[in-house]
Amino acid sequence: MVLNVRFAAINKDDFINGEGVCVSLWVQGCPHHCKGCHNPEQWSFTGGELKNNDSLINEIAEAITANGIQRNFSVLGGEPLDPRNVADTYYILKGIKEKFPTIKTYVWTGYVLESLQLMYNNQLFDYIDVLIDGPYIEEERDITLKLRGSKNQRILCKGTDF
Repeated sequence: MVLNVRFAAINKDDFINGEGVCVSLWVQGCPHHCKGCHNPEQWSFTGGELKNNDSLINEIAEAITANGIQRNFSVLGGEPLDPRNVADTYYILKGIKEKFPTIKTYVWTGYVLESLQLMYNNQLFDYIDVLIDGPYIEEERDITLKLRGSKNQRILCKGTDF
C-alpha cells in the first residue's frame, strides 16, 4: 500500500524545533483548533501539499546529512498523531529511524500521552525519542519554555516517560 502524506512545510535547517540542527516536517490537518494557535493555516486536512511518503522520506534523508552536518528530525503540525495522519507519521518516522538510528526524533502533539496510549498501541512510540504533548493553552503561554508554548505541555523522553 502506498501512503501519501499531506504536509504544510519542511524546514531543512531548523534551529528552533528540537536540539541542534533539525529537519522539521509540518503535517497538515489539526482537530484541536487551540485558541492562539501559531499555525491555524494548518488546521485544514485538505490544505498543504500531497506527496508520496517514500519520496518524502528520501528528501528528508538527504536533508539530514546535507553539507556533512548530522541533523535530528522533528514532526509538528497541524496534528501529526490525529487518526487521519498517524499512519503517515508512523511510516515516515520509521523510515527515517531505520536510515538514521542514532538521530533524535521529536514529535509535537496536542494530545496527551495517556490518551495516545489508549488510542494507539505502544508501537506508535517505537520511533519517537522525544514527545512534546498537550494542547496549546493561550492562558498558560510562556515563551521562555524549552520546546513548548504553554506551561501545561510536557517534554517526555523515550525510556523515561513512555
